[in-house]
Amino acid sequence: MKKILLIISLIPILSFSQQKEVLKYFKSKDSLVGVKNQDGKIIVPAQFKVFSYLKDGESVEGETIYFDGFKNDEVKEKNAWGYVYDKKGNFLYRPFFYDNGADYFSEGVRRFVKNGKVGFADRNGTIIIEANHDFASPFNYGYAAFCDGCDWEKTDDEHKAIVGGSWGVMNFKGEIIQPITKSGNAVEIDGKYYPYPFKYSEKEKNILQFFEKQNKKLSEINYVNHYNKIAENEKKLFFEIVERPKENFPFYQVNAYDYRKMEAGLSDYKFLVSEDGKNVFALEFESEKIPFDKWLKKEMKEAEEYQKEHPDNPNKLSK
Repeated sequence: MKKILLIISLIPILSFSQQKEVLKYFKSKDSLVGVKNQDGKIIVPAQFKVFSYLKDGESVEGETIYFDGFKNDEVKEKNAWGYVYDKKGNFLYRPFFYDNGADYFSEGVRRFVKNGKVGFADRNGTIIIEANHDFASPFNYGYAAFCDGCDWEKTDDEHKAIVGGSWGVMNFKGEIIQPITKSGNAVEIDGKYYPYPFKYSEKEKNILQFFEKQNKKLSEINYVNHYNKIAENEKKLFFEIVERPKENFPFYQVNAYDYRKMEAGLSDYKFLVSEDGKNVFALEFESEKIPFDKWLKKEMKEAEEYQKEHPDNPNKLSK
């Protein structure tokens, strides 16, 4: 595994916080940005030059406070962009720089940078994996690739790659996992195989059973617009719980993966299940909760229209 190309992907971050206190961004006379509470008390002093469009008095959304830019007169830190604080004004971390901004969340965590090293934090700002490696990819299907002694290739190309160094694979605990002999449910990463990474309680197995019952229909919808013929034994989806209920997030997040164990769907098939397991929602481009039945009806209609417009598509819907 010598290099990983970084692909631009603009994905908004979805917030499920139930704010106990209303916080608002404010701008100083010299256009630096900080945060106040509803009583005018300064939570974070105005010291940031932000690049996203931000109105004076705009509400802080999400479980943490994010400043999309740099501090006035800061010393630049490699691979870092922006600042994240908790709602009390305590500094938490600097996000990894990706796609001209802060890294997005993948499987419940995103990358952050400390002293030039990369680690992972969750939506509440809790450090899940300490910053120990020179580079790490986002998590996918329970694993993240990492390298030490690597760096960005020397090129003027917009899409740079990480090259050199020694590579490995870590699990969600940050443990280095060794390859195994290929088996039925092993996960392939760069030509090597790793143990199936997920474990579930009986309650969680029941949650996943809901999606298994829909697997055939969801798989047909997912593959209907694929240009290449997909073998019947590969035309299925794999559903995994990638995030569990926590403070500010009363849901199980379930992601769907295709036969390559890559996230499925044009906008990714990601779902939220209430903590009691009774309510299921789809995430539309990770920014909107849609009741599952309503979402499925819309997806099926779009799939039928696609097949009607492309009668030669190799992966047909069932009649």
